[in-house]
Amino acid sequence: MKRSILFVFALLITTIIFAQQINQVKFYVGAYTSAGAEGIYLCSFSPETGDIKLERSFNGIENPSFVKLSPNKNFLYSVSEAGDKGSFIYSYKVEGNFDLTLLNKQSSNGNGPCHVDVSADGKFVATATYGGGTTSLYPVSKNGSLQEASSVNVNKGTSINEKRQNKPHAHSVKFSPYNNQVYSADLGTDHLDIYKLENGELKKSNPSFVKLPAGAGPRHFDFHPKKELIYVINELNSSISALRKGSSGWEVAQNISTLPKDFTGVSYCADIHVSKNGNFVYASNRGHNSIAVFSVSKRDQKLKSTGTVSVEGNWPRNFGLIPGGKWMLVANQKSNDITVFKINSKTGIPEFTGKKLSLPSPVCIEFL
Repeated sequence: MKRSILFVFALLITTIIFAQQINQVKFYVGAYTSAGAEGIYLCSFSPETGDIKLERSFNGIENPSFVKLSPNKNFLYSVSEAGDKGSFIYSYKVEGNFDLTLLNKQSSNGNGPCHVDVSADGKFVATATYGGGTTSLYPVSKNGSLQEASSVNVNKGTSINEKRQNKPHAHSVKFSPYNNQVYSADLGTDHLDIYKLENGELKKSNPSFVKLPAGAGPRHFDFHPKKELIYVINELNSSISALRKGSSGWEVAQNISTLPKDFTGVSYCADIHVSKNGNFVYASNRGHNSIAVFSVSKRDQKLKSTGTVSVEGNWPRNFGLIPGGKWMLVANQKSNDITVFKINSKTGIPEFTGKKLSLPSPVCIEFL
């Protein structure tokens, strides 16, 4: 009898542990090897407990500061800010155990590649270079490897900040969920550039850009999931510009600060994400070291600030909303950690769980 009870108990414990392992969310972390990181990290997160842990690392790449999975999760693409050794875009095969097998690399066609995106059909990869001010398009082979760039667009122009905007600085690029367009935020010119994906090439659209406030310094952007709206986060003036599609193209419908009115220190915005239901927008402040939270008006989708939340770390670069929208992970570059927050479903406010993962210079989170 005792043996039977012990067997049932052991089976129950094994089942619980197995179920927890199945429910774990895997994610890759991009980091700076120049600041002590080993390369790209594989980590796991439990939505049941909020626990986060490091699984393993993949070396052989310098400064993989931004990584992006293909829509089918079979391939991972990473920038490599290798400095004097050159700047590249790497392609990896994601194996069955989430290991990464290098396929190939291509030149990023400009110094300081800082962002990469993959088209919805997985047939193209686009990248932006901060130092070179370029936006490039790469056809993807059937095995996931990158072909040579089919388009390299070199931005032109300046803006009013003499130290940061004396030349173009393409800082992000994304394929549109609405049509065949591709957008790229350029911090140096205060433009959200617009391209057409046509015959396997990126061609300037008409109009070719949206002009943002002078000195704003657009960095990243995200799309509303239900409306034709773009929210652009501006690094230099710590604001978000909400863009709405008008009769003659995209228009700036709103500019709103990401910082409290009484803040007098130095801070720079970094990343932005819209919740899956479209009800909330989140933005990271480096310096103020916070996540700014905004509710989205159901009437006109304009933003209303609901406050800021400390990231419990230093220099929040990139952050991610775990699929399902109940959790947020924040990559704090200077405090060398990833902090865990649970999102209040009613208010949208992230609440710190007290849990964090120590990791050298994490700057990008990409969920599997």
